[in-house]
Amino acid sequence: MGPRLGVCRQKANATSGVFVSLVGLSRDKNVTMLQAVLDAIPHRPPFLFLDRIDEVRADGATCTRTFRADEPFFAGHYPGNPITPGVLLCEAVFQASAVFLTKKLQADGGVSAGKTPVLCRIEEAKFKGMVKPGDTVSIDVKLVETLQQFHFMTGTVRRDGKAVLTIRFALALVDPPA
Repeated sequence: MGPRLGVCRQKANATSGVFVSLVGLSRDKNVTMLQAVLDAIPHRPPFLFLDRIDEVRADGATCTRTFRADEPFFAGHYPGNPITPGVLLCEAVFQASAVFLTKKLQADGGVSAGKTPVLCRIEEAKFKGMVKPGDTVSIDVKLVETLQQFHFMTGTVRRDGKAVLTIRFALALVDPPA
């Protein structure tokens, strides 16, 4: 493992309606972990697919998400046999990458406030297993190379240590409109 760019152990400001449940942890610790995610990226519920930031390294990051049985998309995907949509697993990877890029920019002395992570390319998305209600996944992203403002990355989503998604993609952090 490379040097850590930052550890997310910040005090939480509990925000009603934003709490995400994590199995086996106290509510206060859950809020602190979620607040670290909210502080790092602009995504918000109901389109936030990270529960916590586990690690940020010089070459990537690892985050975690538990897909709760009460997630609204399970009602329609699929009734009687709920499966997490693959596109949402991809989005979790992109959000973990946004966490990494934001933390990297901050560690390099840059200003991340106001930047928006924008997906530029998706390549070789391979779905290797299903994620069901109650499953907890680990999301690992790695930087391959940076060309100007484009960050080429890989991501892997694992459930019980086994890959359920691998993907290559590119993101850019763009400034807000003037």
